[in-house]
Parts: sequence; structure tokens; C-alpha cells
Amino acid sequence: MNHQRIALCLSAMLLSLGSLTALAQQKLVPGQSEIVFVSKQMGVPVEGRFKKFDAQIDFDPGKPALAKIAISVDMASATMGVRETDAELSKADWFNTDKFAQAKFQSSAIKSMGGGKFEVSGALTIKGINQAVTVPVVLTQSGPNTMATGAFTLKRLVFKIGDNEWSDTSMVADEVQVKFKFALTGVAKL
Repeated sequence: MNHQRIALCLSAMLLSLGSLTALAQQKLVPGQSEIVFVSKQMGVPVEGRFKKFDAQIDFDPGKPALAKIAISVDMASATMGVRETDAELSKADWFNTDKFAQAKFQSSAIKSMGGGKFEVSGALTIKGINQAVTVPVVLTQSGPNTMATGAFTLKRLVFKIGDNEWSDTSMVADEVQVKFKFALTGVAKL
């Protein structure tokens, strides 16, 4: 009888370790991922992107309520493709990268909407200002790879992005669309 209990306990421990190993292997594939932002300057859409970011993922599509997602973005990696504009982005009125090197997102709740669609809620922190956001995310899978895509709109002035003379929304709109595509490995089947 004791041997059966020991075997049962060992089996349970091995199964637990196996699921932890699977979670530990969930990785962001940076070369296939992107974060893009689109703002309007005098009514004209202007696109930029972040070149450096990372994600810590603990996600099982079958148990989204238990998932945890943390994303960090290197704010100094922002580019709009023009050297002079890129130099302005790091200044205090915009991203103030000397004082606030990273923007962060930490999930607090993930809800399945069915068909590979999820609502991810959490805290977005930019320039030390924390704001609750809910982001719709669509997961698609091809073989061992999972693609997470989504978009949301933020108000830049809430985060003091484009402060002082740049706070005039007739010059630069308050609303900024953030679009992302994250290539992931190690996510369980949908």
C-alpha cells in the first residue's frame, strides 16, 4: 500500500514538473514580433515602432484565468524613421528615457472570448504613470508557433507624452493607436 502511495506521489510530482517545464519554455521570438504606434500629426497618420521589448509569459489557453503576462519596452528604442524625430522622442517632453527607461504592462486578468480571442486586462505604466487597460488579443497557431495580435488606443496626455508645447492636440492628436504582433513558442494548443 505504501509503495502505491509513493508511486502516486512521484507520478504527481513528475506531472507537475512537466507542466512547469512547458510554461518555462514559453518564449517571445523578438525577430518575428513588433510593437507599432500610430499617432496623427496635423491630421496625418505617423507611424513609429519600438525595436526592443521583452515578455514574460505564463499562459495556458485552457486556463486563461491563471495566466500571467508581463511586457517591458525599452523606450529609448522608439523610432519613427527620422533621426531628428527619434532624438526628440527620448527628451523629457516625450518619453523622458533618462528618467523612465521602460514602459511596462502587467496583466491582472485574462478572459477567453472563444475562438482564440481573449481580453487581457492589466496595468500599463509609462513615464511612471499607471493606467488600467483592457486589450483584445487574437491567438493563432501554426505548428509549434503561436501568434498573438492586437491593438488598443491610449491617450498620450494621460501619460504626459508630448508635454508642454506639444500638449496642443491640434498639432499632435491625443489618441495613439498601439498595435502589436508577438510570435511565441511553447504555448499549449488552443
